[in-house]
Order: sequence, then C-alpha cells, then structure tokens
Amino acid sequence: MATRITNKKLSKSSRAWMQEHLDDHYVKLAQKDGYRARAAYKLLEINDKLKLIRPGMTVVDLGSAPGSWSQVAAKLVGDNGTLIASDILPMDYLDNVTFIQGDFREQDVFDNIMAAVAGRPVDVVLSDMAPNTSGFAAVDQPRMMYLCELAVDFALQTLTDGGTLIMKVFQGEGSDELRKTMQGQFSKLRSIKPAASRARSKEMYWLATK
Repeated sequence: MATRITNKKLSKSSRAWMQEHLDDHYVKLAQKDGYRARAAYKLLEINDKLKLIRPGMTVVDLGSAPGSWSQVAAKLVGDNGTLIASDILPMDYLDNVTFIQGDFREQDVFDNIMAAVAGRPVDVVLSDMAPNTSGFAAVDQPRMMYLCELAVDFALQTLTDGGTLIMKVFQGEGSDELRKTMQGQFSKLRSIKPAASRARSKEMYWLATK
C-alpha cells in the first residue's frame, strides 16, 4: 500500500518546493493542456522563436522520459515526420513516437535508434537531460557536463549538415570550455533561457547547428 506523504514528513525546504510547484503557472498549464511536464513549454517557446522543428523532419529525443518534449516534437513533425525517443527509464506510450529504452552509449541501443531512423537524415537532436541533483554543485555540475558531452557526441554522429542540437546546459564549471569546443564543431551556437525556466535556475538551452 502506498504511503501518503504529509507536510509533517517533509522538511521545510521540501514543503516550500512542493508549494512552489503546486502554485507554478506552467505546472497548471501542463495539466490543462495535457503535457506530461512543465518542460514542454520550454521547447514550445524555443521552437516558436526559431522554427527549428518543422513538419516532416526526423527528430531524436535523448533522455526523453516522462515524455513532454516528445509530445511537443511529435506534434511539430506531424504524421509525415519521425520522432524517436530514448531513455534509460521507461516511458508511457505516445502516438507517433518510437520509444527505445536503454542507454544510448551502448552499441546495441545506439544501433536500435539508428535502425528506427531508417536512413533518414536526422534533422534535430533534443536533450533535456539532467542528473538527479544532490544540491551540491561540485557533484551535480560535473554530472551535467558529462551528459552534455554525451549529447554533443551523439549529435555529431547523427545530425545531417544543417541539423540542430537543442540541449539543456547548467551554467557553471566546465560550461565555458564545452562552449569553446562546440564552437569549433558546429557552424552556429546560440543560447536561450525560456520563460518557463525558473529565474533562479542556472539552466540554459544551447542551440548548435551542424
């Protein structure tokens, strides 16, 4: 039987986070619009401004669970497009989304993703990946930078010329170095902080065009 968590069992900081979450405009909007997480609005804003994901495209969503970015991207590519999502965690079914569970660093999982791509040019790679945070920057930041490096490596292997990587990054130790490296690997690199990103968050989104 599930244990109900009451406010008495939560720390002061946890209660504050829970209240902020419940009061969050984008949380309420996601519930109303049927998105699985508030993160959907970050991708919606990015694409509204830059039109990077368009009908008929092939898109790969890394670290896709619970699936809000896949929901957005699948609608954007439409019935004639292809959306392939992958995560080490399970993800509930979504229409017009091919989900591959596993670690994309492993050859068999990578091969399964590319088999689903089926020879089409990959136009966009999405990465809203982030580690389970501990609250300690000395631990969390290196973990995040590692995930970013994995996304960059995947994008370089799979994107067609002119294709784009849309990737979440935590600003901090290692991010400047990664940005300099990526400037030599991609033809264009832009940054955006969507309105749906909490103001206190150090997350940014980098848009790298191959």
